[in-house]
Amino acid sequence: MSDDTGDRCADEACGCGDETATADVGDGHSHDNGGETHDYGDGHSHDHETLAADPAGDADGEELRLSVPEMDCASCAGKVENALADLEGLSAVDPRPTTGTLVVRYDPSVTSLDAVRERVESAGYTVEDTDSEAFSVPDMDCASCAGKVENALSGVDGVLEYETQPTTGRVLVTYDTARASRGSVVAAIEGAGYAVADDEEDDGRESVWRSPRALKTWSGATFLLLGIVVEYLLVSFDVTLLTALGREVTVAWALYLGAVLVAGQEIVRNGYYSAVNRNLDIDFLMTAGIVGALIVDLPFEAATLAVLFSVAELLERFSMDRARDSMRELMELSPDTATVLRDDAETTVAVEDVAVGETVVVRPGDKVPLDGVVREGSSPVDESPITGESVPADKAEGDEVYAGSIVEGGYLEVEVTAASADSTLSQVIQLVEDAQSNRTESEQFVDRFARYYTPVIVVLAVATVLLSPAIFGVTWTQAFVRGLTLLVIACPCAFVISTPVSVVSGITSAARNGVLIKGGNHLEAMGGVDAVAFDKTGTLTTGELSVTDVITLNETTDTELLGCARAIEQRSEHPIATAIIDYAEDQGVSDREITNFEAITGKGVKADLDGTTHYAGKPALFADLGFELEHTHVKTDGGAALGSRDDTDGGRVIAGQNGDAADPQACDHGTYLDLVNETIPRLQAEGKSVILVGTDEELEGVVAIADTVRPEAKWAVARLRELGVDHVAMLTGDNERTANAIAEQVGIDEVRADLLPEEKVAAVEELREQYEGGVAMVGDGVNDAPALATATVGIAMGAAGTDTALETADIALMADDLTRLPYLYDLASRANGVIRQNIWASLGVKAVLAIGAPLGYVSVIVAIVVGDMGMSLGVTGNALRLAGVRPESDGTDHTED
Repeated sequence: MSDDTGDRCADEACGCGDETATADVGDGHSHDNGGETHDYGDGHSHDHETLAADPAGDADGEELRLSVPEMDCASCAGKVENALADLEGLSAVDPRPTTGTLVVRYDPSVTSLDAVRERVESAGYTVEDTDSEAFSVPDMDCASCAGKVENALSGVDGVLEYETQPTTGRVLVTYDTARASRGSVVAAIEGAGYAVADDEEDDGRESVWRSPRALKTWSGATFLLLGIVVEYLLVSFDVTLLTALGREVTVAWALYLGAVLVAGQEIVRNGYYSAVNRNLDIDFLMTAGIVGALIVDLPFEAATLAVLFSVAELLERFSMDRARDSMRELMELSPDTATVLRDDAETTVAVEDVAVGETVVVRPGDKVPLDGVVREGSSPVDESPITGESVPADKAEGDEVYAGSIVEGGYLEVEVTAASADSTLSQVIQLVEDAQSNRTESEQFVDRFARYYTPVIVVLAVATVLLSPAIFGVTWTQAFVRGLTLLVIACPCAFVISTPVSVVSGITSAARNGVLIKGGNHLEAMGGVDAVAFDKTGTLTTGELSVTDVITLNETTDTELLGCARAIEQRSEHPIATAIIDYAEDQGVSDREITNFEAITGKGVKADLDGTTHYAGKPALFADLGFELEHTHVKTDGGAALGSRDDTDGGRVIAGQNGDAADPQACDHGTYLDLVNETIPRLQAEGKSVILVGTDEELEGVVAIADTVRPEAKWAVARLRELGVDHVAMLTGDNERTANAIAEQVGIDEVRADLLPEEKVAAVEELREQYEGGVAMVGDGVNDAPALATATVGIAMGAAGTDTALETADIALMADDLTRLPYLYDLASRANGVIRQNIWASLGVKAVLAIGAPLGYVSVIVAIVVGDMGMSLGVTGNALRLAGVRPESDGTDHTED
């Protein structure tokens, strides 16, 4: 099994040692969260009780979310919960140490925010008066737009943090509620020229072409075309209308001016906001160019610049909407309403109004509105929106279902287990949105480059205007046109969006196929890894353990051996325990009472049964008891929970060594030699985990437990190699014989067995030193937390419905399906390629245009059509190709019988 640990606790006084998880990770500390914690030597922690999140059992009242950043471990959460336990008026208390958030539901007529705060602070934790909110700003769709919003927010007193995401049209703001408010944040954003939407319109790309901006653009284009016709074709109509400021205003001139006033209205408006917010962006540069062209009597150039740039803006918004469509599709997966059974009647309500514990009704063709457990009915359910699995899963009473999945042919009554905001789908959407915060190295490089690029080109434009007449012998008008062309080229929009639009396309494409990537940095890192390390149990194998062999010794019967095993395993939630209990039940073996249960760190367990202390676990446990098992070099995935051990004295004598029948013995000498030299090695070579059972006087028997290799594991490993992975390793706490047997079936290059949790971390560190591109570690995301955190990329398997896996892993495979791993690597590799293509194409085109403009080889039209509009469309279209990457099938039928 893999190891279990958590993030380091920041509260030195919390008494938990220094790890947030409840597991005993081999350092002698076992952190108990309200129940017994059993350690079987594999790093798993097995808790029997959990702290109540809803002590009152009442969902009425108002919900309050408090930021408690110092509450970052299970012990911290326990102290906070205990401090609030007897506060009247609270109907639910939900501490979330992984996010430092405390969620409470309270009755304002009975208690208050101040009372809650006082109790939390009495437990030793500070409550911050901050609020974080995501604002929808659909018109913020480029880097210059984001810059204006950032500059506006930087001047708001009380705004602590802000982040703009033009690829998703969101602004994330954290502010001090004592000094700022939602209204002041909205006012700042709107003061930068961008409207804040309550609910972002979802009419997709069609809205762009029907927007007021589009109507103004087409009207301006009409004026421009009429001006061209009058000036060059209907010359006789191009008469002088008036003379102003010493200049004749002709019909064509007036039409060009109309084009500027109509199509350029938004440009000049945005340019004004850019100037107010001290932002040297494309809107300011285009405004300066348009106004300057009119001043030097170049109306055609001014009109052309206004119309074409406005068209470019529309196309950029269109392409950005295409990129945002994938996010909208995710949001549309969850229905807005649910049919709830209340007072024996069906009532349709908003999903936000459905409480945990209520029952919702789902009929054929309907989407499951909330996460829950089926209480009545059965049906195939399409879970592809969550897991990416194309084959519907059969669901019946007791099975979990997820919000957004589709009931295909039956009637289900589902008991809700998570509120709408806490459903697996909501978490996926939230994490995909938040993934924009984790910027890639490429994005950071582009941002740094863009900060210098625009000022340099602007300086070059000014120099071109001032020096071209002397150097190239051109007129001042021609020099101004060349400088104006350079101002257009100075826009870094295509360059700046080249990386984020690729990241958004890759991440949302992965989410639709059951892979959750929690940041562009992880996507970029995954595409470059040279080695992949797997945990064994539950990753390369199914994790569905079953008893395969029961070998009794010293006249112990199968029933006695299994009865002892079942009695102690009832205390555990370990997979090995489940396997033994299930097998014992199938054999009709009844349960028995035990006392004095105790876990033996890293090796097994002990307990008193009928007045005698029994042990169960690895052969190493019995070697410590004095049995001569040195020939058995064994480490299993953990010990079954059998027996306890008081401190013993001295070694044990094997029968036949000195002939003393009164001495404790394993069994007769011949049987013992067979056990040590043949039976145990054979079982391990077959890929089975060996559990010894006995007292400190004699061995009573052996229980062998086997796991099944995933049918797609061999294909997945082979496909990873085909895609470019250089090295595939297995890191496991199991014994070397068992690990090698599994590795041979799957095709693993390197096996590192007998690893304690800290040794897995060291193994990952060694692999990172060996492979420059980095290492991806694949595990369950819960018990492999240290190793996954140490790897370049940590990948959790089967994360659907598992909050811890979603929170701790860098990337989560929502389904228990290894075919998604080659897909992930392929997608990440392609995304890196697309990012490189976009960056270098943008740089190359801009460089060519910047060189040609001062020489007169590039016109304003070419600069806009190719350098701005063309490149923006090009990089976006190139990025959208990632949506076409699909998971491959290994050709195996994975459906269960």
